Amino acid sequence: MIKITGSLIDSDTIINQYIQNSIEWKIVSILSSSSEVYRYDSQKQLDFELNLRKNIVKAAKDLDKSKFSFKVFRKSKCNQDYWHRTKEGGFTLENGVKPSEAVKDIYIHSSDYGTECSTAIVIVYYKALVDIFPEDLFNKLFSEIYLMNWQHLDYDLGIVDYTKVSDYLPGDGRYFKNPDVDPLKPEWQGENVIYLDNDLYYGHGIGILSDEKIIVALNKERISDSEVLAYLTNSVNHLNFKYLSNKYYNFEPLLQEEDIPLY
Repeated sequence: MIKITGSLIDSDTIINQYIQNSIEWKIVSILSSSSEVYRYDSQKQLDFELNLRKNIVKAAKDLDKSKFSFKVFRKSKCNQDYWHRTKEGGFTLENGVKPSEAVKDIYIHSSDYGTECSTAIVIVYYKALVDIFPEDLFNKLFSEIYLMNWQHLDYDLGIVDYTKVSDYLPGDGRYFKNPDVDPLKPEWQGENVIYLDNDLYYGHGIGILSDEKIIVALNKERISDSEVLAYLTNSVNHLNFKYLSNKYYNFEPLLQEEDIPLY
């Protein structure tokens, strides 16, 4: 169920605000029919989360369609006009580069980039935010991006982790674990994914597949004679939507020189 400013919202009323079968409609349908109480300070706060989740799904699909390659960290690559590759295989911003332009370049010149799956999920989150935040706000919040799995995350990215939730929503980050991975292929110990919709997940290096097909792919990378199957864990990570919503709605754009009054 959904509560806005403490008041329970009628499910039919709120669902009918969105286009049927759209990502927003599906998310609101899950939230309103759940036994869990989802609380929002305003309608705008809910709408922001829906919009950001929709853009996460889009960013994941767009990355899947790109030429962005799967590479282990020791073989990672990036466009050095925008990023510096560290000795660990991560990417930091080059001096003087706008963070927003650097993130967009991963999608524009995707063939110049390659890294592993958890870093790809972080890139998806950044791209979704680039697409909805004013450029000045994005560059202010994420002035020192360091792309390397879940390490060195910007505080303002606000990723929240849960070991178990009542409902799984499009735009959530999920994880498939492969306990008996072949020790010669540690990159297959699991797969970080974005839940898209209709039991489909995006995982870098695997593509867009159902949970069953991802498990089949991981099972092929186990030690010989293993009887322990890969599985989808209950854990979830997602952006801190309420925190980011407050940043978005409270942002005051910088005045350009031509906007400054002369008297």
